Amino acid sequence: MDESDTAAILPGDVLGAAPADDRMSNSFGRGDEAVAPPSSAARPPFTCSLPVAVEPVLFLSMFSLALQAPLSTQYLWDRISEDLGYNGSRSSECSNGSVPHDPLQKEVETLTAHWNLYINLGGFSVSLLVVPLLGSWSDLAGRRPILILPNLGLALQAGVYLVVMYLKLPVVYFLVGRLLSGLSGDFNAILAGCFAYVADTSDRRSRTFRVAVLEACLGLSGMLASIIGGQWRRAQGYINPFWLVLATSLVSALYAYLFVRESVQPDPSAKLFSTRNHKAVWRLYSTGGSISEGGGRFHRCKLWLYTLCFFLVVTVHSGSRELYVLYELSSPLCWGPVLIGYGSAAQHLAYLSSLLGLKIMQRCLEESWVALVGLASNISGLVVFSVADTTQLMFTGYGLCFLFMAATPVLRSKLSKLVDPSEQGALFASVACVESLCFLVGSGVFNSLYPATLHFMKGFPFLFAAIILLIPAGIIGILQCLDQRRDHRDSTAS
Repeated sequence: MDESDTAAILPGDVLGAAPADDRMSNSFGRGDEAVAPPSSAARPPFTCSLPVAVEPVLFLSMFSLALQAPLSTQYLWDRISEDLGYNGSRSSECSNGSVPHDPLQKEVETLTAHWNLYINLGGFSVSLLVVPLLGSWSDLAGRRPILILPNLGLALQAGVYLVVMYLKLPVVYFLVGRLLSGLSGDFNAILAGCFAYVADTSDRRSRTFRVAVLEACLGLSGMLASIIGGQWRRAQGYINPFWLVLATSLVSALYAYLFVRESVQPDPSAKLFSTRNHKAVWRLYSTGGSISEGGGRFHRCKLWLYTLCFFLVVTVHSGSRELYVLYELSSPLCWGPVLIGYGSAAQHLAYLSSLLGLKIMQRCLEESWVALVGLASNISGLVVFSVADTTQLMFTGYGLCFLFMAATPVLRSKLSKLVDPSEQGALFASVACVESLCFLVGSGVFNSLYPATLHFMKGFPFLFAAIILLIPAGIIGILQCLDQRRDHRDSTAS
């Protein structure tokens, strides 16, 4: 496959300015026609002599998100514990395994999981409607707006959280912050903008690895934020780390405004609130796109099946990730903020190991088999998590997940290559929509499943997640075998 010959990434590959002709055709969908570079109105206010890429936007945004996610869960735990009068029996359980399970701790766990569910349901349900609108709109209006607006929304959310902490307002006001962030597109809009930007400025050979580089940025920033957040929270509490969350979101928006150049020609007449934006997504999946005219029904089925695989994989990732902190806080692990930070860092370190593994495996394996190896790594780690009752066993699970992010860049790349260059905007809008739905479903299922299964198997949600991942593994394997059979038949016929 051509994607296995991954090209080296040069500084010019990540610049929005003056991309190669074939890359400009990805942005404008005009084949081999000469395309004018973006006008001066599309340029940032300042030019920089250094290579300016979109990766720092994603890095900073993910740093902000990864810093606040475990801290907000721990804050909910502490506030609910304070309201219920739960004052430390958790530590006595850790020192004496014969102590029976405290019913008050179970109530704290249940309420914390439910509040996580309510807050995430509110934010993700709003962004589910907003993200595809912004994604399709960016195909005409440009990518920079959807790199700036969601970061401002995340900063506004952090500001609301700070007010709640300073004034000790009820935790229901966390929901207000999430809704405001959802109205701006939330983090999923930033993901959509960054991946669309990479599709605009990369060719087919390098796209899979470029997508993996973006996902490695997610892991590196998440690892740093997790280590910093755990240590900082232990030393100074919650408020000071959340000031850094606010500042990082603002810096990300400012960087995108000042330095990132447009990768598409903005259309001043493009309307945000238009049915065209949603119709573009519907038309892509109902007809299979322009390329499907040569591939027929099988091509359209592949588009749907790879989207289903992406949905299941990301749903498991997002849903199980929300339970790690809660699982580690309670007995028998009873981790403190430092160990929680190290655990979250180990999880995010797998983004980098997955990038390295993908680069190595691409030299000897088809990309579908690379994705299957990544899924196998994820499944084995989840099975260990489901029975982990010691710190050593928990970190063993994190170690087994060292390739768990190898599947998602392959799926994103395969979806991108299934559509015409002129349909990339609609595709990434639909992927962003699916990703929002993944967070919504994952949050609802796993935060509901965890308290419901505490009485018979605390780690059951992780075992359930491992079973779910067998479905995309089977689909990817079958599609790869069918493709190889079709290629062999075509080569024999020729």
